[in-house]
Amino acid sequence: MTDRKHELAENLAKVERRIEAACAAAGRSRDEVTLIVVTKTYPADDVRILAELGVRHVAENRDQDAAPKAAACADLPLTWHFVGQLQTNKVRSVAGYADFVQSVDRARLVTALSKEAVRQERELGCLIQVALDAGESERGERGGVAPGGIGELAAAVAEAPGLRLAGLMTVAPLTGEYAGRQRAAFERLMDLSTDLRRAHPAANMVSAGMSADLEEAVAAGATHVRVGTAVLGVRPRLG
Repeated sequence: MTDRKHELAENLAKVERRIEAACAAAGRSRDEVTLIVVTKTYPADDVRILAELGVRHVAENRDQDAAPKAAACADLPLTWHFVGQLQTNKVRSVAGYADFVQSVDRARLVTALSKEAVRQERELGCLIQVALDAGESERGERGGVAPGGIGELAAAVAEAPGLRLAGLMTVAPLTGEYAGRQRAAFERLMDLSTDLRRAHPAANMVSAGMSADLEEAVAAGATHVRVGTAVLGVRPRLG
């Protein structure tokens, strides 16, 4: 086993133990929570190692990094999640490899994704990104729609050809009433998910929690956690 494979295997095992312990503490089954490894800034070689180690869900937040990586790993049995803020001029590229877009936060993006999904004869799972640091009609500091805008956006996704409304996603906010209160933020997201599922029963994905706060997300009821540095390590910035 190479040094890097050994390192990633050890890190994955530690994260797995954390998820198992969080599920046990919450009275949940381990299979209720899907681990998504966020591979941003790391090379395709790492993605290949992760796949060998059993990882099946990976995420990226920049198309310029994700597109060549997904192409290089097209032979692997992976589900790709796009989790970053998405500009409409990148939609054509992202729609070519992403299985899920977790950062849907405006009607214009829904229209663009639908057009490309139909053109490429693909179905894209869409999660509405919820900004818990936003006012009722604002967008969040790191993207996302305010809670008051979920219903209208969900209806747009549900009606759009080529798209499937999959659920909700959030990033723990740095400002506002939920700053520093990850558990409360994730519990609020779960309440919003319950509301959403009354109108859209199949939209049952709840993506929340990262390396530092995955336990709080599992305790709140998240179905998917997005973990990067706890698996891949901290990579020095280039330049």
